[in-house]
Amino acid sequence: MLLSRRLFLAGAATIAAAASLPRQVGAADSQKTLRLQTRQIVVGGKPATRYGVVQPSGAFGLTLDEGDELDVMVENGLPGPSGLHWHGLTEPWRLDGVPYLSAPPIAPGTSVAYKFPAVPPGTRMMHSHFGLQEQDLLAAPLIIRERSAIASGAQEVLFFLEDFSWTPSQNLFDNLRKPKAGGMDMSKIAGPDLNDVDYDAFLANDRTLDDPDVIDVEKNGEVRLRIINAAASTNFTIDLGGIEGSLMSVDGNPVVPLSVKHLPIAVAQRADLVLRMPADGAAVPVFAIGEGRKLRTGIVLRPSGAPIARLPAEATEPGPVVGLDLETVLVAAQPLTERPIDNSIPVDLTGSMMGYIWGMSINDQGGLPATIDKGQRVELVMRNRTMMAHPMHLHGHNFQVTEINGKAIRGAVRDSVLVTPKATVKVIFEADNPGLWAYHCHNLYHMAAGMFATVVYRAFS
Repeated sequence: MLLSRRLFLAGAATIAAAASLPRQVGAADSQKTLRLQTRQIVVGGKPATRYGVVQPSGAFGLTLDEGDELDVMVENGLPGPSGLHWHGLTEPWRLDGVPYLSAPPIAPGTSVAYKFPAVPPGTRMMHSHFGLQEQDLLAAPLIIRERSAIASGAQEVLFFLEDFSWTPSQNLFDNLRKPKAGGMDMSKIAGPDLNDVDYDAFLANDRTLDDPDVIDVEKNGEVRLRIINAAASTNFTIDLGGIEGSLMSVDGNPVVPLSVKHLPIAVAQRADLVLRMPADGAAVPVFAIGEGRKLRTGIVLRPSGAPIARLPAEATEPGPVVGLDLETVLVAAQPLTERPIDNSIPVDLTGSMMGYIWGMSINDQGGLPATIDKGQRVELVMRNRTMMAHPMHLHGHNFQVTEINGKAIRGAVRDSVLVTPKATVKVIFEADNPGLWAYHCHNLYHMAAGMFATVVYRAFS
């Protein structure tokens, strides 16, 4: 049994509590240690050595409560340089964990201390920003439990998604950049390209459906499911197995609740769903189906004594294309205040599968940053010129989605938004965190092939 691989009870490491978040309320302990190290998981019955972010107790990732500080020592136990980015938090820019941009990487055998307010609260994550280490599973949950979630008493359950290949990550990238046989790849012209990599498995809490993570819950009980898409390049659709849930937040930020049975979730996005378990005590499988593929993964929520049927690793139909339909109906529960836009910045997302070169042109100039001033209300106008979707992420800020393909909305507050092929998406944010910030596509291979830029505050120090 490998249930302990996804334990992240604060201060406890019992196998029975795997993937179930702590309920206790209290002040944070003194400095915690997060160790970057290799670990073994089992995929399809075979052992695989990959990376991980582990506390000395064996707990995976980190859980704090709203109002706590993030006070950690990150130790690099890997053979090469690495580090951690605090995805979704608004930390000081020099603590952002982007190698050579905010600070040097953490050398092997050394450690770096991080201390700053853990804001905003919600379902966040942490991951390496060094090379292709995300594909080697160097990512972990970072949960800052909201006071409202704590007060609700609902059991909290993690659903942590990753994509897995037996092929080394560098080989995957090299294969993508090889010239296409016969010159132009006509299959990429007929319609959007959904998947660059043909993955061998999708993981939920480190497991495949031949041995899913089975989480004990109460019959007729309330469950807060914290979903994190930590995949390197796969969008998913969440299938609640026939029951209905209430969508409470996206990317850690509250939305006006929305009833769903299926939920699209792009790379780097998160979602909190509140579910009511069936009164008859039946187990509930929760699936994540890969976009454009039948391959899926999942977990099982099981009341005591409930039987569990065998769960095939493939769905009957390919996963839906992840688009922007949900985005158009989401409404922020805590929207940005209304004020004029001071700085509207056009951002063209460019590139193609031919040669596998991707880019971002800001203000119609490739290679230059988006420059802003502290105190401005900034608008990013993202225009996708390509036939692939791009999950766009801005570090150190949360933004509100305000327009999709010319339709104005009072959309969700996020840190990662999908820009679908040929679409235009507008977001706004407050320039209130001076620094030099990464701004990029969160498809790991698009970013590595050039879809990476920066947002720079003038006269920051």
